[in-house]
Parts: sequence; structure tokens; C-alpha cells
Amino acid sequence: MKTILQKTAAALAMAIVVSSCSKDENETTATRGDFILAVTPAASTGVADYLINTPQLESGKISTEENGIEQDGTYRYYVTHNGKFFSMLYGQQNPGAVTTYENINGKLTKKSNFRTETVQAFAPVNDDLLLVKIPRNIANPLANWYRVNTNSLLIEGEGTVDVHTPSNNGESAFFSWIKQVGNKVYAPYFSIVASGDEVFGTNHPDGAWIAVYSYPGMQLEKVITDDRTSFIGRYFTDGLAVVENGDVYAFSASVAIKNKVLTSTKPSAITRLKAGTDEFDRSYFFDFEAASGGMNITNWLYIGNNNFIVNATTRAEKGNYTIGKNIGIVNVVNKTFTKVDGLPPVDQIYSITNNNYTPKDGRYGYIGVNLKEGWGYIYKIDASTHTATQGLKVEGGVITAVQYLKSK
Repeated sequence: MKTILQKTAAALAMAIVVSSCSKDENETTATRGDFILAVTPAASTGVADYLINTPQLESGKISTEENGIEQDGTYRYYVTHNGKFFSMLYGQQNPGAVTTYENINGKLTKKSNFRTETVQAFAPVNDDLLLVKIPRNIANPLANWYRVNTNSLLIEGEGTVDVHTPSNNGESAFFSWIKQVGNKVYAPYFSIVASGDEVFGTNHPDGAWIAVYSYPGMQLEKVITDDRTSFIGRYFTDGLAVVENGDVYAFSASVAIKNKVLTSTKPSAITRLKAGTDEFDRSYFFDFEAASGGMNITNWLYIGNNNFIVNATTRAEKGNYTIGKNIGIVNVVNKTFTKVDGLPPVDQIYSITNNNYTPKDGRYGYIGVNLKEGWGYIYKIDASTHTATQGLKVEGGVITAVQYLKSK
């Protein structure tokens, strides 16, 4: 995910704008509710998402027409934390913006807006949002991090970490994501040459690494390694999940490249770190590729009770940026994979949302499925029956995120 912050807390504090501007007064939300859909209206180029409140996801239809709050700029990413909804603009090489909302009586209400640097990884940590801007040039060894307090909506800390130190192999560590584990920050990364025409190529395709940082100081404490898989997660994709007993599971898509060719010899697989340990559990290995008949995981949603909804690609579809349209259920304890029935055929699907919602009851998750015909649906996935049920129809755009924020 991408976006965030100017160089000093003082500059950021001055940049915050409370939600009383005239643009907000003209914004209308025709529908209200605790579910929030991000939808990109149908247009040829350069359109921004609309954030649409809805009371439910399981039936009826909704449209972008005269509905929702338009975002500033394209390429927005979303997270809810500490009773707030954060909309973050990926500004490419330019500064982006972070807009903060609360859900008041079923309507998103702007609390603050500030411009930031573009970041490539972020996650809730305690009451903060931790944001990391990661270099992709071997000449620059420093990644900038920013600690944003979600109560004050101000930067309470910032600094740098050296991305050459974890890899220690002549390449840079590029964090695929970050995750709070206990009182630490875990940063799984892939090793990249960070130079030339192929920035994300590597000479080290068959390793998995997690850099462990203290918090809030962000001091590197150790690097956890495993040679049974390729790197964890994917670019801008969270490959770690903490389950109820504290165990940490990690997926590898096995999509390392060199000269734009996939080079990892390891299978797409799931590994584990047992609760209270900071090493991979060598007694656990789930070969997802074998269990699924040759597919590889590209994303997952933890829904509770050791169950995940996973996106996967076939061997023929596999690519370092390809997002899987095959949906299945994985139970990491039982080491099982079952495809979900009830979704449209893959050749009819335009895209599937990566940012999705679950009540974490171990059974249900909700994903957006956009069809090539030009509209989309929210599908309710039932992990107990491995079925998908078509729900709310979304007209007038492409669903990009499905979120939930209880209204005040």
C-alpha cells in the first residue's frame, strides 16, 4: 500500500485540515451503513474512487450515481483502525494524501486530511499506524518510517532503517508488508538488486526472510530465515497472519524473478512460527502447490479458527504481479485446500478485490467480484461449506475494497 508523510511532525501538524471545508458540504451519501465499499466509477482514464456506505452486503443493489464521497486522486488504499477509516493516496513518486474519516450515523465524516510522502507498507501497531517508505535504488540504503498516532492524527515518531543490513548479500531488503507480532514489528521482505532495468530482480530467489524490529524505536533485532520457500507475501501484499493461539503463518507465492523470468525452485507454500518463538517451525510445512494441483497463493484473508480465504493462480497464469481469480479455503492446521463453489467462471471475472472484510468468526468472509460485463457483486464466502453466495450488486464502477466500521 502506498502513501505518507512530509519530513517533520511540525510540518504535518500544520497540514492537517479538519472536515469543515466547503467541498465536504457538497458531498452527499445517499446510502448509510456500517459497511464501506470503495468503488472506481466506470470511465476511461483518471477517475477516483467513491466511498459508499451501505447497511448490508447480502442482497439488493447499489450505485455510484449521486452516491458516496469522491476521493482526491486515483490509486487509493484503505485501512480501518481505532474507530477510524483511513484513505491513503499512492502518489507514485509524488506526495500523496491521507484522509481520515469517522462513521457518524452510518455516514463517513471527514476528520482530517494531510499530504504525505508515498509509502509502500503500512499497518496498525498498538494505537498507531506505522508507515514505511522503502527505497528501490541500491545507492540508497535507508527506508523512512513514520509513526502516526490514530488518536491525535499526528506523527509521534519518525526515523530510518537500513535496508542493506537485513539482506547482507549485496542486495536491498524490500518489505512486502509489515505486521505487529506481540510487541515487535515483523517485516517480511524480498531481496532485490534495486538497480538497472529490473529493480525487483534478485540473485537470491529461494529464501524467506523476516526482519524483526523493536517498537516504537524500530531497532533491528534479528532476521528470521527459511530456505524451504521463496520470499513471504508479494509486492504490497501481506503474507503474514497471527491466529488466535499466537502462532504466525506465512505464505510464499514463489514469484521471485531475474531478467523478468520466474526463477524460484521452491513451491508456493505455507510455513509457521509457533507462538512465543522467533524462528520458523521446521516441523511444519504445507506445500500449497501440491495440495491445490499446481496453483500458487497470491493473497489471503484470515477469517478465524485457522481458516483462510485464498486467491490463487494456476501454473499457466503465474506471475510476480498476477492476482489470482481462483478462490479457495485453506485450513492451516489441517493442511487442507478446497476450491469454493458458486463464483462466476474465471473467464467472466474482470477482477477480485484484495482488501476484504470478515467478522473473523471462522466461517464467513466478503469479497468483491467485478465482472467483465461492467458490474460487480459482493460474494459471501462460507468456509464451512466451501460455497460463495451472490449478494449486493454494485453498479456504475469497479469494487476495489470491502470494509467495515461501526458507526457512532
